[in-house]
Amino acid sequence: MRLPTIGRELRMPQAAGRLVLLVGLMTGLLAPLEVAAVKPGQTAPAIEAPLLDGSGRLSLADQRGKVVYVDFWASWCAPCLNAVPALEKLRSELASDDFQILAVNVDKKPKKARKFLAKHSIGYPSVSDPEGAIPARYGLETMPTSYLIDRQGVVRYVHKGFHDGDIAEIRRQIQHWLKR
Repeated sequence: MRLPTIGRELRMPQAAGRLVLLVGLMTGLLAPLEVAAVKPGQTAPAIEAPLLDGSGRLSLADQRGKVVYVDFWASWCAPCLNAVPALEKLRSELASDDFQILAVNVDKKPKKARKFLAKHSIGYPSVSDPEGAIPARYGLETMPTSYLIDRQGVVRYVHKGFHDGDIAEIRRQIQHWLKR
């Protein structure tokens, strides 16, 4: 690590540089390092959280062997609210033991998400992450964002945003990975 000085350069031993970085991060003097957005070809980061309906916990690892479509959503996100019923329709069309949709709700107040789901019933699980730990691991850049994960846990497709016409491409991607 090199520190700027006036007129000459001061070198800091490597171990001391690491110590300064560690202390800076721990004390909040340095901003935490941002996680790069997960891209196709990367292993999907872990998901383990309580189910929004309070019936237990769910883990992405429990879905290994299936093609999983992970959808991040919130009640305050208008495109998310359009995506939820479209994904439910797609889930019913592609119903299979080899396919699972897993929703990750990021509302700070899960009560709002439960209220939405009371009006729009879905047949796939939604976990609650009000602290935002899971989207942080995925480097989420926009809402909604979804990740298609293959049977081995590798991200194969990332979909950002949602418009009504998007469901055809999402369906095509899911069907492609179900055949593999």
